[in-house]
Amino acid sequence: MASGFFAVLDDIAALMDDVALASKLATKKTAGILGDDLAVNAEKATGFVASRELPVLWAITKGSFVNKLIILPIAFLLTFFFPKAIILILLAGGLYLAYEGAEKIIHVLIPKTKQEITTECLKDVPQFDEKAKIKSAITTDFILSIEIVIIALGEVMQRGSSLIIQIVSVSIVAIIATIGVYGIVGLIVRMDDLGEKIKIRSSINSLQYKLGTFLIKSLPFVIKFLGVVGTIALLLVSGGIIEHNIHIFHNVMPQIPRVIVHFILGLVAGLLIIPIVKLIKIIFIKIKNAA
Repeated sequence: MASGFFAVLDDIAALMDDVALASKLATKKTAGILGDDLAVNAEKATGFVASRELPVLWAITKGSFVNKLIILPIAFLLTFFFPKAIILILLAGGLYLAYEGAEKIIHVLIPKTKQEITTECLKDVPQFDEKAKIKSAITTDFILSIEIVIIALGEVMQRGSSLIIQIVSVSIVAIIATIGVYGIVGLIVRMDDLGEKIKIRSSINSLQYKLGTFLIKSLPFVIKFLGVVGTIALLLVSGGIIEHNIHIFHNVMPQIPRVIVHFILGLVAGLLIIPIVKLIKIIFIKIKNAA
């Protein structure tokens, strides 16, 4: 009986070692996407009044966990029964990210109309666009989560891991992705509060006081920087998805660094989708008004 019990413990220990190794390799493989995920979601979780930052971030975090709960079982089932569907889902998500990234760039480059300026002024009112921004952040997280899960699953499958190791290790990567990304985002959006607390507890000429002042003053620049990086990240991820999953784009422009190629592919795809989306919106509005 005792020998059987210890044999089970040995099997569990061996399984956990395999899971730990698979999770480590999968996390390394998804590190780039996690960086993009951080940049995109940090930009989407900022821009609210201080009292609403953490509630908004918590709402997005809960949405991210729900996304993972939806994506993980579907990914495992599709990988087993219908692997080609994974590519179609990735491409659809990549095109959505391209649309979001290109739209942000157009809004910066093209002068705004009086109506758009009025709308933006209204959005400065607390909670005016809170639900919409949370929904947008969760939608973007859903697409990036698909990318993370698929890449992690592919890495684990390449090692010839058993089904149980695939499920456990990819689930661990998904949980780490959510906790890690939104934990760091939480630290970023509360930089000014941390700086204020440091200043209160320090003398005016002390190094701690200067550090607190630096944290407060640097937050707006960090947010703007993350906005730029987040937009670039959207286009890079979408361009990478397009290149890796559409054969005609494999090794396109081989003399140019892949980062630039991915950015160009994402931007072009986004610019092509924008008029299509606008046309669909016009048709939808006309149908709605006619009804």
